[in-house]
Amino acid sequence: MRVLLVSWEYPPVVVGGLGRHVHALARELAAAGHEVVVLTRQPTGTDAGTHPTTDRRSGGLRVLRAAEDPAHLEFGRDLVAWTLAMGHTLVRTALTRLGDWRPDVVHAHDWLVAHPATTLADVLGVPLVATVHATEAGRHAGWLSAPLSRQVHSVEWVLANRADAVLTCSAAMRTEAAQLFDLDPEAVHVVHNGIDARGWRVGRERAAAVRERYAPGHAPLLLFVGRLEYEKGVQDLLAALPRVRRRHPGTRLLVAGTGTQREFLRAEARRHRVSRAATFTGHLPDGDLAALLAAADAVVLPSRYEPFGIVALEAAAAGATLVASAAGGLGELVVEGETGWSFPPGAVPGLVAAVDRALADPRAAAGRARAARARLRTDFSWRGIAARTAEVYAAAPNGGPQELPRPKIPSGNVLTPA
Repeated sequence: MRVLLVSWEYPPVVVGGLGRHVHALARELAAAGHEVVVLTRQPTGTDAGTHPTTDRRSGGLRVLRAAEDPAHLEFGRDLVAWTLAMGHTLVRTALTRLGDWRPDVVHAHDWLVAHPATTLADVLGVPLVATVHATEAGRHAGWLSAPLSRQVHSVEWVLANRADAVLTCSAAMRTEAAQLFDLDPEAVHVVHNGIDARGWRVGRERAAAVRERYAPGHAPLLLFVGRLEYEKGVQDLLAALPRVRRRHPGTRLLVAGTGTQREFLRAEARRHRVSRAATFTGHLPDGDLAALLAAADAVVLPSRYEPFGIVALEAAAAGATLVASAAGGLGELVVEGETGWSFPPGAVPGLVAAVDRALADPRAAAGRARAARARLRTDFSWRGIAARTAEVYAAAPNGGPQELPRPKIPSGNVLTPA
């Protein structure tokens, strides 16, 4: 099968977990014998003078990386206009560079590529498959109060309703997408993210050395890894830290990642008087990240909103003890009493209790960490995920071009159960 994957991020251009998902999926599809083209972009802030369009091939995988559109637009300031310009350059690049190659299916990854993916599917006359990796309403706890949020939501709705098949990364996201975009839940396919666990194993000496560099001493060490955004719940972890330290004196927290809430979170650490106990490391090199995941006494993921939670897979692959909220996909990955400890999203007392149980019983923690890693081979292997995705491709009908109405956006919280 010939597959055109359209994604706004693809390594080395990585913003979050989406880019790594598309990269792994593309490799596995190609390894399985499919002919795969990835249509993506050059880094933000570049232009054709510094980063011209490239066309790279390796085996059955071809990566067509478009130069940024020349318009003076900034991602953070002009998000919708920037996205439309990106779509323009992706369409132009595909139509002028693909030559005689034609896909059997176009696969769009999230709303930012809705316009180019839809246009290419329409022009080439092939089915459109869309993966919903997250939603704007979900990121804002169900609220679409800002004009930008309503704009993004409307594009998400159009993509989901134009697509001939819709995929989500978790059952929780299937329910959310069906509710938000007026879809039949039974028609939405759940295909999890995956991981190659082999690259995350780190020797004890290496793990100990990296731990000593970032958090010297023998006190308990907690680690958070992820984007520093409100929905990731780091503010709840900082609020819990004083109580955790009273039960486990000297406990330290490393916060690894970058994001818009960095300064807010630093202020929260000061407000809770844990500035000296909480270290913000910024972005970590992959080698250091794997070592810290292995070295930490617990990896804590306190998300208030989490479509999937690929960091939980990375932590499990490294052999880490997992403590996570039950938000969205995390509730499917970290099973209380089996593969880690969980607590309700936003519940600081529950977070404290879960961390306390994990730190108080190292033997149980080690057992649950082993169970979490074992599950990776059965439920989250990329080979199986690629095979399941290919099945969706083969079964997708070709509905052809559609003219859709503008979606109505209800007032109030759009994720509140009726």
